[in-house]
Amino acid sequence: MGLFSFKREERILKKKEFISLKLHGKRYYTKNFVVIIRENRGGITRLGITVSKRIGNSVKRNRIKRLIREFFRLNKQQIPKGYDLIITALRGNNTFDFFKVQEELGNLLLKNDGPFF
Repeated sequence: MGLFSFKREERILKKKEFISLKLHGKRYYTKNFVVIIRENRGGITRLGITVSKRIGNSVKRNRIKRLIREFFRLNKQQIPKGYDLIITALRGNNTFDFFKVQEELGNLLLKNDGPFF
């Protein structure tokens, strides 16, 4: 069960950590997402997700968050250890499905010339 789980220690939950990462992290942009990345000293990769109320109602926002969490959960073994990530959904034509999220975030985070390499 542990290989594909999304444990509490893999999440960025505190406002202070979000603010620090937003101030000092490096930003990467895709069509529908902004990804902020910064090295941490913890040795594990952690994920934080933000979705603005401008995106839509709570059903739509929660669906986007579930899709991002699922992408991270399934691909965290391919992402190098020791980084903090914040993924922010951008406003726009947000007809999200898992394959669209997989394509956009996968092209950014998992390719050989991505931000980790």
